[in-house]
Amino acid sequence: MTQKNIILTGIKPTGQPHIGNYFGAIEPALRRSKDNENSFFFIADYHALNTISSAEELKNLTHVVAASWIASGLDPKKCHFYRQSDIPQIFELETILNATVPKGWMNKAHAYKAAVDKNRADNKDVDTDVNMGLYNYPILMASDILIFNANKVPVGKDQVQHVEITRDIAARFNSKYSKNVLTLPEYIIEKDIQEIPGLDGRKMSKSYGNVIPLYGTEEDWHASVRKIVTDSEASHTIESFKATTFYGIYHHIASDEESRVLCESIVNHSIGWKEAKEDLLNKIVKRFEEPSRVYLELLKNPNKIDQILSEGADKVRPLAEEALKLVKTSIGIS
Repeated sequence: MTQKNIILTGIKPTGQPHIGNYFGAIEPALRRSKDNENSFFFIADYHALNTISSAEELKNLTHVVAASWIASGLDPKKCHFYRQSDIPQIFELETILNATVPKGWMNKAHAYKAAVDKNRADNKDVDTDVNMGLYNYPILMASDILIFNANKVPVGKDQVQHVEITRDIAARFNSKYSKNVLTLPEYIIEKDIQEIPGLDGRKMSKSYGNVIPLYGTEEDWHASVRKIVTDSEASHTIESFKATTFYGIYHHIASDEESRVLCESIVNHSIGWKEAKEDLLNKIVKRFEEPSRVYLELLKNPNKIDQILSEGADKVRPLAEEALKLVKTSIGIS
């Protein structure tokens, strides 16, 4: 029933990607799927409804995120790339799974617990601003995975619990109906990926406003790079320089040799922060200028993006229908 190494990655369209997203998620995901025709990538637009209430914003961000991944090297002809909302079988499966999942499992989900804890800390009712989309988020995510019998799911550490819940849901369903129809997935955490600091030293995050945009113009990148915090130390050692926010960003963009040369130049006072920032800007331009051209051209033609996603959905919908048919037969609905 399950093909070997069906890898599934969900991408929530909740903001314009930055270089932290690229090195922490986009690049490793594309590298892993390069030679795997059973790689599934989807725009999780229904998941985004929990935080986005503007139709125009959701549509725009769907295009932005899709264009970013394509510009980064995702080839829709060599993988499955689709929009979650174009696969109705996902949501029918979610309805079926709702009748299997104990409420207590959702009470323990990290996102829901975090919202409850925040409300308590603010002396509010525990369910203030908690919608059912947030509460049932793990079940919809499970449906995204199970509908394609995915057995490998790359996630960040904060998403591991969701894959574990998915495994529990699949196992409970299979046991309840004495049918081995749902595949139990395994999570993949990319090794040796370091968190990239933002311009202010905190984690690079849209919510902090401390990002370097992944794609844009040289002016966009220059405006961000010049805001990277630097210290006023008269001199640095190799170790102290490597601990700076600037180096934390630089060494992800540059090669090991280029990073070594920069460290020596700073320690030897051959260059200062101004020259170091100019060097970083040049490397960002060199690495991302051509992908940015592809990205901006795609955004000028959103209908082309929609066509790519629709064609992807047409490819995977029969697979989803086949899986759903097995599930419905196992519960007595066919």
